[in-house]
Amino acid sequence: MTTLSTHVLDTSAGRPAAGMAVTLLKGDEELFSGVTDEDGRCPALKEVEVTAGAHVLRFEVAAYFRARELDLPEPPFLDVVQIDFGMTETGHYHVPLLVSPFGYSTYRGS
Repeated sequence: MTTLSTHVLDTSAGRPAAGMAVTLLKGDEELFSGVTDEDGRCPALKEVEVTAGAHVLRFEVAAYFRARELDLPEPPFLDVVQIDFGMTETGHYHVPLLVSPFGYSTYRGS
């Protein structure tokens, strides 16, 4: 079985990004839609059956920062961060997101 997790960190505030909407897609099929918890994670994402192939994780970053009452430009520099990634083997994939209103980073974690 292959599992997937994510962890979103708000680097501008130095804390987990609680309350950010996250969506997982495979092609046109939505496999998961949820919101990060107080630790910036989506525990229910691990319960989703994922298989090898191309996937997309979408993070609603502008909505998150607006909810924190940050003054974002219109349009915001980052609205939705979309990470396109491939899964080739069984096991666990961890795709974290480190984000601020003006930049982000990701990698394959453990």
